Amino acid sequence: MFLSRVNATRFQPLVVSRLFSAAVPLLKYCTVKPPIKPWPERLFPKRLVSMITQQQNIDLALQIFIYAGKSHPGFTHNYDTYHSILFKLSRARAFDPVEPLLADLRNSYPPIKCGENLFIDLLRNYGLAGRFEASMRIFLRIPDFGVKRSVRSLNTLLNVLIQNRKFDLVHAMFKNSKESFGITPNIFTCNLLVKALCKKNDIETAFKVLDEIPAMGLVPNLVTYTTILGGYVARGDMEAAKKVLVEMLDRGWDPDVITYTVLMDGYCKLGRFSEAAEVMDDMERNEIEPNEVTYGVMIGALCKEKKSGEARNMFDEMLDRSFMPDSSLCCKVIDVLCEDHKVDEACSLWRRMLKNNCMPDNALLSTLIHWLCKEGRVSEARKLFDEFEKGSIPSLMTYNTLISGMCEKGELTEAGRLWDDMVERKCKPNAFTYNVLIEGLSKNGNVKEGVRVLEEMLENDCFPNKTTFLILFEGLQKLGKEEDAIKIISMAVMSGKVDEESWELFLKKFASELDKGVLVLKELLREISVS
Repeated sequence: MFLSRVNATRFQPLVVSRLFSAAVPLLKYCTVKPPIKPWPERLFPKRLVSMITQQQNIDLALQIFIYAGKSHPGFTHNYDTYHSILFKLSRARAFDPVEPLLADLRNSYPPIKCGENLFIDLLRNYGLAGRFEASMRIFLRIPDFGVKRSVRSLNTLLNVLIQNRKFDLVHAMFKNSKESFGITPNIFTCNLLVKALCKKNDIETAFKVLDEIPAMGLVPNLVTYTTILGGYVARGDMEAAKKVLVEMLDRGWDPDVITYTVLMDGYCKLGRFSEAAEVMDDMERNEIEPNEVTYGVMIGALCKEKKSGEARNMFDEMLDRSFMPDSSLCCKVIDVLCEDHKVDEACSLWRRMLKNNCMPDNALLSTLIHWLCKEGRVSEARKLFDEFEKGSIPSLMTYNTLISGMCEKGELTEAGRLWDDMVERKCKPNAFTYNVLIEGLSKNGNVKEGVRVLEEMLENDCFPNKTTFLILFEGLQKLGKEEDAIKIISMAVMSGKVDEESWELFLKKFASELDKGVLVLKELLREISVS
């Protein structure tokens, strides 16, 4: 048997050419010398797997794999080494070398005995990258590697198809699973089909599947019912969702935290907050602990209703139970507190989070800085910024928020210092940063400095927009220096960074008065010719 395989590989030109073409993409990763130093004198597959896993650089990981197989004396790849490199590449979405490596694996001699886990990982990683067609191809080719497909690889593929919203394909694969692939679906497979149908808003067919499950020798479980309940919730049909809950209880299935949370989310989205609260009370009466998602649903709903006190209390309860809220939820609570003129409470919440080792991020910091500046508490905002800077790197959004607040309150010196700090940290200003600084300078009568900032903006290849020019024009008009506006237009035209809206502004500002417009145009042409 082995001999026939060797002969086929050796004497069929078509196969040889195919193998060669498959290997071509890997040639650039071949190295004469060891790709890393020190290279181990003795190398075993387990050691190589560790080297590949720990390597952060994807290209280097592949070079290590290829060098070991081609150049290390006595070393031979096995299933584990192929699995480790293929997993690493596909996880990093470096898909180009995957096919050539699979070709090498399939044509290895002596043959390498493969396991299904390698293909399950590939199915999942291709799916996460949105490449469901590649996942389908991998699934169909599993037997080519001497591996029997099981319900595990089928379920992984169905999940990939759901992630990529290919719901009809899920149904087709399910129907043909036994006849075409020799795979008997299990309850997880059925649940995935129910999920696909509910996502497609075909809950009626999902119910038919539910009724047919016992005929397959399977028993619908909590996930089956919760999925159908979630389908009705997504449709906004809470009465039908409640009926599913009753049926679930009648069949002896107790709802879990996920079931309750799905139901609460449905009521919240419809603005029926008292009913959502009743569901939460019912959950706690049944001694089921809420999780971070449950809290997120309720707190988000309270914030939407502008119930700052209740949102804060529930947020505190969440922290007391050692749940870590995400940045988005924190921003909602900070916003609703500050909108209700409770900025001190928002600051207190910030300190509480720090105490609980829940490190706030740039989005949350920017939100709080915005509100502090709006209240005129710029020095407190700066203090908060400085504290954050000790342990984290502020983002451009955070710098922009604080610079904007400082300029709004006329604290231009402080804004300038913060600008310098930002530039030193290699954080490049954008059009918004330049605009707020130009506006701050213009409002405080320092238009000349605003023009200088515009020059710097153009030099740094940052495109000004209509807002930038409007700010400067209005500042110059107030000072009675309209002739300086011509220099600004000239500067902008020469830079080649004038957008359509800015040209419209130039025309409205100067060409509305015919005589004046002609003079401006002549002066502009003269400026351009001189420069």
